[in-house]
Amino acid sequence: MTLGLLIIWAVAISAITLGGSWYVRKYQKPDLLIALYVTFVIVAQVLAVKISEFNLGFYTFYVPSGVIVFSITYLLTDVVNEKFGRHETHRMIFLAFASQVAMALFFWIGVKMNAAPFWGLQDSWAQIFNLVPRITFASWAAFLISENFDAVVYAWFKKITDGKYLWMRNSLSSLPSLALDSVIFITIAFWGTAPIGVLIVGQIVIKWIVGLIDIPFMYANRKIMGYNKK
Repeated sequence: MTLGLLIIWAVAISAITLGGSWYVRKYQKPDLLIALYVTFVIVAQVLAVKISEFNLGFYTFYVPSGVIVFSITYLLTDVVNEKFGRHETHRMIFLAFASQVAMALFFWIGVKMNAAPFWGLQDSWAQIFNLVPRITFASWAAFLISENFDAVVYAWFKKITDGKYLWMRNSLSSLPSLALDSVIFITIAFWGTAPIGVLIVGQIVIKWIVGLIDIPFMYANRKIMGYNKK
């Protein structure tokens, strides 16, 4: 994927969040934002099985395919935090984590089921959906720590700036959280088996590009929600 295509995809996927904000404006509830958040988290987990090439022109990175989708989950936490506060954001994160655990259980059951004798895709299925305990634990640890960190930092910045400087709390909560997620996940998942420094840098670069693209969408989401306090 080239830099131009990365930007196009990041913009297209980020735009999906606007539907959740429209729902908030109409019903004054975060339901659709939460549903999108859970969906993005789970889809990113499945896409992460495939390692993709990102050729940005100045360097080529190899990172999990779900990196774009997962990066936008931090936009969703900030949108919910902006309108409904930190506690609702933490609740949303817990729901997404519970969904990941349920998904892991269902995938494990599916892999363990005996395949029909005429179905020749069992090995391919197992390769994609079979859980590696170390990577699964790394993913869950990184998710819980980084997403909750984002929620706390965003709320803190909003408080100390009296609700001003939306771009600042959005970027200064999301960008460090995206880096934290990469450091925790890569270190736990690949320590001793892969060049973790290269993998961490690659993930952070791609995630930060998406994070910066999302700043205008933070303003757009708040505008659509009709929440323009500051």
